[in-house]
Amino acid sequence: MLSLISLILSVMWVTHPADPGDRIDVKHVDPDKVFLLIDKSRHHLYVYEDTRLLASFPAVFGSNDLSDKMMAGDRKTPEGLFHIIAKRYDNRWCRFLLLDYPTTADYQKFNARKAAHLIPENAQIGSGIGIHGTWPKDDFVFTYMQNWTNGCISIPNEAIRQIFEIVKIGTPVLIKRHIP
Repeated sequence: MLSLISLILSVMWVTHPADPGDRIDVKHVDPDKVFLLIDKSRHHLYVYEDTRLLASFPAVFGSNDLSDKMMAGDRKTPEGLFHIIAKRYDNRWCRFLLLDYPTTADYQKFNARKAAHLIPENAQIGSGIGIHGTWPKDDFVFTYMQNWTNGCISIPNEAIRQIFEIVKIGTPVLIKRHIP
């Protein structure tokens, strides 16, 4: 898996974003090869099948401060390698893809921050981070790249519907502040 991540990151600079009007041909996608890459600085979620870019969608996050999540309640979106651990239809957010945050790496960063007194001693790490849509008819947030979540990744409802069809439990999701 790490070699796949390295390969995708190395070819990002030659990849042209997919046309937002494009639809993913869900019938011809191998879910075992799907990988999601989220670039917080570009406000985009990229959908790959192996090294082929299938689609690119606008994305918004929590706080306007795009740094890594520090603790519960900070509204920041965590960075790192995650996996989808649950998929569900959602009345508020259209579809919801739950990520395995916090991971062992997240606990290590969290404990180091506590030890360095960067966060309060009684701080909690947080949970419930995922990828979801918006309230019905609220896709305007993507026009203005208005960050509004509590740390999740929000994409247009049509995008989450398409992605929901091709991801499976275990699909890797890499979230970075900036991807060169």
